[in-house]
Amino acid sequence: MKTTFATSMQSGVLILTFGWVFGQSSLLSRTSEQHKPVLPPAVQSHIGKGYEFVQNGQFQQAVQEFQAALDLNPGLTQIRYQLGVSYFALQQWPESRREFERLRSDAAPDPGVIYYLGRLDLQEENLDGAVSRLEKIVNDPPFSDTSYYLGSAYLKKGKLAEAEKWLKQAVELNPRDFRAPEHLARTYLKAGRRVEAEQQFAVSSARRQHYNDAARQGVDCIQELTNRPLEEARQTCRALFDPSDPDKLTTLGLIYGKQGYYEESLEPLEKAVALDPDSFETNYNLGLSYFRLKRYAEAQRWLAKAVELRPDFFASNALLGATLFTLKEDEAAYRALDHAYQLNPEDGDTAGLLFKVSMLLAHNRWSRKQYKECLAFLEKARALRSDDAEIRKRLAEVKALLGVDTEPKPP
Repeated sequence: MKTTFATSMQSGVLILTFGWVFGQSSLLSRTSEQHKPVLPPAVQSHIGKGYEFVQNGQFQQAVQEFQAALDLNPGLTQIRYQLGVSYFALQQWPESRREFERLRSDAAPDPGVIYYLGRLDLQEENLDGAVSRLEKIVNDPPFSDTSYYLGSAYLKKGKLAEAEKWLKQAVELNPRDFRAPEHLARTYLKAGRRVEAEQQFAVSSARRQHYNDAARQGVDCIQELTNRPLEEARQTCRALFDPSDPDKLTTLGLIYGKQGYYEESLEPLEKAVALDPDSFETNYNLGLSYFRLKRYAEAQRWLAKAVELRPDFFASNALLGATLFTLKEDEAAYRALDHAYQLNPEDGDTAGLLFKVSMLLAHNRWSRKQYKECLAFLEKARALRSDDAEIRKRLAEVKALLGVDTEPKPP
């Protein structure tokens, strides 16, 4: 497989962000998977491209793709959610509110929708609205910074006791977030508690410095790996190896992987995924490194988890399909590759591999005299290569055995 399967690796290697904005509502995602319809190829393609653009931070393009999918199927709840998030990332507040308000009225209230509506209220200085919404979800929040935004709303309202309560919780819940202690310090200042305020300002400063140091260390590591032998560069890169910080560990693993040092990427990525097992980025890139090392059974584990976390992301589906094909798990490979192809029918690697596995499965069903299934796989192969004379010949043979002229849908 070509390096196109590495496209989800960010163009900027440093991912030391807190995931404050671009998360996905777990309830919407779970509901979508339980009742997921079979979508037309055009819809799947727009969805796949939209997720690719989100992964690369290209939110304007993501908006166009998600909107195109919704134009074809307005009932895609999760995609409307992603459209609202993308508008939010672009700071297009009215458009973002329009999508989330529609979600709120069309379905049972979802914590992720309430969270974004609360943040939009806060952005628009509707403090009562922000407090009302965020208080509904803060005890079981969809995102870990919910208490930070609730505390911030109370601080703007001048309700210092309530602000202190929620900002203290935010400081504890997000040990790498430098915003929460800074806002807590402001709360203490307004209350005349200067000593406590200075303590929190110091905490915020230390956290911010930690973040800045990590960013600098990442740049230094890249420069060393670019200009020096691995053994010499390793000492500099080791500064990012913090066993308690999944962000720094993932960044180190991404840097090694981007530079082609896949073996070296394994340790930091494995430690990162142990600390944060639900990180799509970490699972995917750990699977990618194992794939590059041709350790396919190990790659399968992490890529399957990545697909579970983000079912409609093209690169992870495609790479999982390639891995399963290599492991000769053809039926599972077919399912992964077929979904990847629906998400991005323009990718030649995926189409070529899907053709191969379709032909293998067609031959398998032929040998077992399962002609209906054989026909369905041959139809898939013909859809991928309509000008192949050999496929047309085999189709005619199978149809003659079945005595049918109809064309069943591919499995």
